[in-house]
Amino acid sequence: VAEANGVTGTLAGDSSPEDPQELAEPPADPRMEAAYDAIEAGDWTAARAAYRSILDSSPGDPVARAGLALVGLFERVDGADHGQLLAAADANPDDLTAQERAADVLVLDGRPVEAFARLVGAIRFTAGTDRDRLRTHLLDLFEVVGPDDPAVARARIDLANALY
Repeated sequence: VAEANGVTGTLAGDSSPEDPQELAEPPADPRMEAAYDAIEAGDWTAARAAYRSILDSSPGDPVARAGLALVGLFERVDGADHGQLLAAADANPDDLTAQERAADVLVLDGRPVEAFARLVGAIRFTAGTDRDRLRTHLLDLFEVVGPDDPAVARARIDLANALY
């Protein structure tokens, strides 16, 4: 009945390709696959190289930028006891490296608000190269968490207030 009335199951103006190959998703970037595989294997050097290769050809690639930041995070806390890193930072609030490692652990543990607050607090009482290093570290953690996360938006405001 439908066919007799001109209903063919095709939408008007449908320009679907007839070749099934055209329907397939584009092939994944082998460099991205190499980066994922390297992360799975704990090979931070290979993962870093794969992400840098992508960024060399596509500097704004958000996935590669976030991946590179994540690799840095994994490198910094690889094999460390999270509880010990947090305790060391709490015991030594003036130890900026300890604060950075604690922020890394907090992000990995799914507590970005605490991580960001820790680094913004450290930025408030630093200056010069220390302040710039902490700011850069915080921006890397923003990449890992993702720009759309509400914690990042709030921390960006807190960072601006701490800097100016």
